[in-house]
Amino acid sequence: MKNRILGTFLLILCTMIWGMAFVAQSVGMDHIGPFTFQAVRCFLAVIGLLPVCVLTDRFKNDGKSFLERWSDKKLWKAGIFCGIPLFLACNLQQMGLIDTDAGKSAFLTAMYIVIVPVLGLFLKRKPSKMLLVCIALAVAGLYCLSCVGVTQINTGDLLLLGCAFAFAVQIIMVDLLGLDVDALRLNMIQALVCAALSAVLMLFAETPTWQSISQCWLPLAYAGFLSMGVAYYLQIMGQKFLEPSAASILLSMESVFAVIFGALFLHETMTSWERLGCVLMFAAVILSQVKFREKA
Repeated sequence: MKNRILGTFLLILCTMIWGMAFVAQSVGMDHIGPFTFQAVRCFLAVIGLLPVCVLTDRFKNDGKSFLERWSDKKLWKAGIFCGIPLFLACNLQQMGLIDTDAGKSAFLTAMYIVIVPVLGLFLKRKPSKMLLVCIALAVAGLYCLSCVGVTQINTGDLLLLGCAFAFAVQIIMVDLLGLDVDALRLNMIQALVCAALSAVLMLFAETPTWQSISQCWLPLAYAGFLSMGVAYYLQIMGQKFLEPSAASILLSMESVFAVIFGALFLHETMTSWERLGCVLMFAAVILSQVKFREKA
């Protein structure tokens, strides 16, 4: 139970950071393209995590050197297989923000809470009836938060649905490959994969300049060091103590925190629908963490 509480706390802290990151990503797009933003963001995450990795190694007493810990083939396999869907998810989300407003994009991105248990069926992981209730509550809450009154579908919406699928795959990959490897190094490798692939697309599709990048250094720093560096590390650690479907519901709280932080820092007002959405989301999260006995 203690491990479950710890996992819940880590994932909620992760979503708080991601909630603020939506603002950073939107601001950054005013100056640079989506591939440039993701390439620089992920590269900053790797640079920021490297000294942390060196420091934490000093407290380990397994007799391995810094380089020996990087020679784990299982670690690199997990990093690559987590990094590819993360690259797709981050860039699809960034491109989707061009045509879709932030609230609606948060809703569409969080649709991984539905996709994760569906993918779990292919892995012979049948969700409990209560978990299905939690998913329904979360989807209803997300709709109230982001999509009440929205009727039009555009290209950005389709890109964000693709983003949701890619995020769902990344969550599953972390559960399958990343729970028994070094979480800090795993996050560095998946960020490196994301940075490298984004940089290739950046060189072909965009013409970034140092001036344009420097104009959005603060959003890039937040999205790199905190969102990609700290938050994704918290995600990996939190998933060590929770099953993927329950973790996905917690991670979808990103939308709630995006609305709350918008009200606190940008003086945006919350409508009655948004308040109802927050209540439904919190109810889904609480129920998802309660163990119910099911009839045999």
